[in-house]
Amino acid sequence: MRENTLSRDDVLAILRKRKADFANSYGVTAIGIFGSFARGQAKEDSDIDLVVKMKKPDLFYMVHIKEELEGECKTRVDIVHYREKMNAFLKKRIDQEAVYV
Repeated sequence: MRENTLSRDDVLAILRKRKADFANSYGVTAIGIFGSFARGQAKEDSDIDLVVKMKKPDLFYMVHIKEELEGECKTRVDIVHYREKMNAFLKKRIDQEAVYV
């Protein structure tokens, strides 16, 4: 991956554009970002921290979403499935920072 030149708004625009496709293809019910991009503090080497909620969580679907967005954004994407029972620190961070589209 090359270093990114995307802004927070660029990433959110891409997610808005892809949201319906991800819902239809993978059962995504919510999608957003957290971390440095959500805070507006992303640097050239920052990855995109993506949070998804899905009707029926599927690891293969998550890999497809990750790969599709990495191709479109030209930067690394880390993806997390949001659920009630997950790492408490990560869940709190997502709850505080996430920006959904």
